[in-house]
Amino acid sequence: MLKKDTKILEYNKDNINLICKELTKGEVIAIPTETVYGLSANACDELAVSKIYHAKGRPSFNPLIVHFHSMDHIKEYVQVNEWAIKIIENLCPAPITMILKRKENTKLSHLVSAGLDTVGVRIPDHPIALEIIKQTNLPLSAPSANSSGLVSPTTAEHVLKSLGGRIPYIMNGGNSHVGVESTVIDLSADIPTILRYGYITQSTLEDILGTPVNTVNINDDNSPKSPGMMTSHYAPSLPVFKDVLHPKDKQAYIGFGIPHDNEQNIYTDNLSTSGDLVEACANLFKFLHKYDDSNSYTAIAFAPIPNTGLGLAINDRLNRATIR
Repeated sequence: MLKKDTKILEYNKDNINLICKELTKGEVIAIPTETVYGLSANACDELAVSKIYHAKGRPSFNPLIVHFHSMDHIKEYVQVNEWAIKIIENLCPAPITMILKRKENTKLSHLVSAGLDTVGVRIPDHPIALEIIKQTNLPLSAPSANSSGLVSPTTAEHVLKSLGGRIPYIMNGGNSHVGVESTVIDLSADIPTILRYGYITQSTLEDILGTPVNTVNINDDNSPKSPGMMTSHYAPSLPVFKDVLHPKDKQAYIGFGIPHDNEQNIYTDNLSTSGDLVEACANLFKFLHKYDDSNSYTAIAFAPIPNTGLGLAINDRLNRATIR
């Protein structure tokens, strides 16, 4: 790959026009979303999609999520069922990805589905991402804008650190306000099933769909149906430990809530001093980046985090980050 002079672009009309032009030409551009920054390309252009895999160093069997601006836009490319309609009408735009059947003659690249007859689709809840999708009127593949398997980026600077020299532009949209990837729900089978935990919880989806939703923790390194299902994922260069009560020397100790009474358990940093899982979710990748970049620590240790609601998503990311 030829080394590129990667530039961070500030939001304005001229830069949006430039980004849209480059995407239409088949270039790969990093754009902000509410979850994390995405490495976007025209999802109907096989060559453009292949550039995503190449830039990320991503296994070709790992499918990509495709971003749309509306339900009508999605209907042009995939089979939208009643469950999907309920989710779109009641939630979207939102950090939720739906696995649906591809239309028989869809223009979507085969690479985005990694050879499957399904595809993950979503409508991002970010004004810049939606503006770009609407202006190009293209479905955009947009996995996290980082080298495959590493910590997901929640700022333009995180993207530059990971992919600088591999892509031409990064559209700056500030901090991602959700901070972890979207919930993924498979709607292509008989029973709705969550394949990846995220900001939208199981109880919310069950209320909207009016039916029980399965949850499975699938680690399929050979043919995953959704991004984020690889066993080892979201990993910084330093070792990561979770559910730690007594950190070792030179470990960055990331807490949750009020510190324990034991004086040795003083937190280096805190995902949320008030025990707010929403705040903790937004801070997770930021802290992984922060302490991975520091030369003062030999590992990153996390205090126990409740395994309910958004805690399921946080613990899922930490579980994958600990595997090497």
